[in-house]
Amino acid sequence: MKFRLPVLALFCVFLTITTYSQNSTGYEIGDVATDFSLKNVDGKMVSLADYTDAKGYIVIFSCNTCPYVVAYEDRMIELHNKYNNKGYPVIAINPNNPELSPGDSFEKMKERSKDKNFPFAYVFDEKQEIFPQYGATRTPHVFLLEKTAKGNVVRYIGAIDDNFKDASAVKETFLENAIDALMNKKEVPVTTTRAIGCTIKV
Repeated sequence: MKFRLPVLALFCVFLTITTYSQNSTGYEIGDVATDFSLKNVDGKMVSLADYTDAKGYIVIFSCNTCPYVVAYEDRMIELHNKYNNKGYPVIAINPNNPELSPGDSFEKMKERSKDKNFPFAYVFDEKQEIFPQYGATRTPHVFLLEKTAKGNVVRYIGAIDDNFKDASAVKETFLENAIDALMNKKEVPVTTTRAIGCTIKV
């Protein structure tokens, strides 16, 4: 019995994480995303409403420790540098529980942001309330929002592109294609793709 209880407990934890990953719900294309107020690495609170000149938002659920995120960090920086002045800033949100992933603590976020010289906001979903609203299950997981009269409408959900391993080998730039379509008042060609990355630590 002493052996079985820890095994049963571990199984329950695994089942909970697996169930969340598979059955999580959140925004769908066309939904209006609610705003948030999360602490940035500079200590200030950040919300979508702060970006008064924005035409939309590139919301990326991210972290420090996932190798998929690390592979995409330079591309995230490039995306912000390319689209921020055109009205589409990157906002990276770390949803991980630092008790389960110490490398994703707020202090480590500040270190990572400084080391990489992130030009975008890198905020902490400390209470883990925002990522379930969005339905994010991975890092990185992208949600492209368009600012409209009725609110911030979800226009694209999924991956940044089709090759996390090698930026030079990318054939489909899903996110950029979606942003370019919005900027040109056209329909987004591909609205959803599968997010490839690490599971969120809850």
